[in-house]
Amino acid sequence: MTRKLVDVAAGVLLQPDGRYLLGQRGPDTVYAGYWEFPGGKVEPGESPAQALCRELEEELGIRVTHLRPWLRREHLYEHAHVRLHFFEVSAWEGVLADRVHSALDWVRPEAATRAPMLPANGPILKALRLPRTMGITRAAAVGVDAQLAELERALAAGLRLVQVREALLPAAERERFARQVVERVHAHGGLVLVNDDPELAAAIGADGVHLPARRLLALTRRPELAWVGASCHTRAELEQAAALGLDYALLGPVLPTATHPGEPTLGWDEFSRLAAGLPMPVFALGGLAAADMERARDAGAHGIAAIRGVWEAGVAR
Repeated sequence: MTRKLVDVAAGVLLQPDGRYLLGQRGPDTVYAGYWEFPGGKVEPGESPAQALCRELEEELGIRVTHLRPWLRREHLYEHAHVRLHFFEVSAWEGVLADRVHSALDWVRPEAATRAPMLPANGPILKALRLPRTMGITRAAAVGVDAQLAELERALAAGLRLVQVREALLPAAERERFARQVVERVHAHGGLVLVNDDPELAAAIGADGVHLPARRLLALTRRPELAWVGASCHTRAELEQAAALGLDYALLGPVLPTATHPGEPTLGWDEFSRLAAGLPMPVFALGGLAAADMERARDAGAHGIAAIRGVWEAGVAR
């Protein structure tokens, strides 16, 4: 049976400390008692952003003053085929006054979620656990000891996501270094991805693997690790990452970089166009630092990934 496609706008209301708002569906609704992100159906003549602003005013009594496009996912319920447009809502006016839910709750990303969760909203919870800044290592260029010192400083400043990318280190040294990174990052409750080596990632207890574009395009199924992401440069590569069910993608270069002077860049408008409407978070990459975080997120990025910009210029949470 073919189900009519219904567009729904959903808001991830965010507090400065990262907590997000969930509402419990009322007793006289479909999926009564289930938790969800607030929002509702897009009406004829509305954009998803307009629909969300209207729904949040009707449901919660607030007026949205700043929202950002984030993810788009589809889900087949028994009664409907739903396309959900998720937005981050970072600023609003008014005091929350729930008018339709049985309960509201602010939830920390690292905490156990509320159950039962509306099925279409469930995958969003993992995306919200993904930190906003990814640091990419450069031990082969600056030395292992120097990189570990940089890592310690960045972890103290709030970094919680690290990609070990060290193809130029000898294999034994690379493994030793990667183990040290895992030990340090895990001590701070963060995540570690190993570039292009799922076997090493599994052997050292890393959280997952980061795939270069060439390996991404050769895959027919997702590697069996908790976290899997990939580097992308085109819409086709991003769609391949989505088709494989990856947890995130890196897209760039957005701005000129010191390591590749003169290389063509996307710019923010093209980044926004390529990253729009995907089911997984996309990090902006290339010439970025902490100061670019808000610009990146306004363009639809989950956050930023950087080498020099993380180790030399600080961390934006």
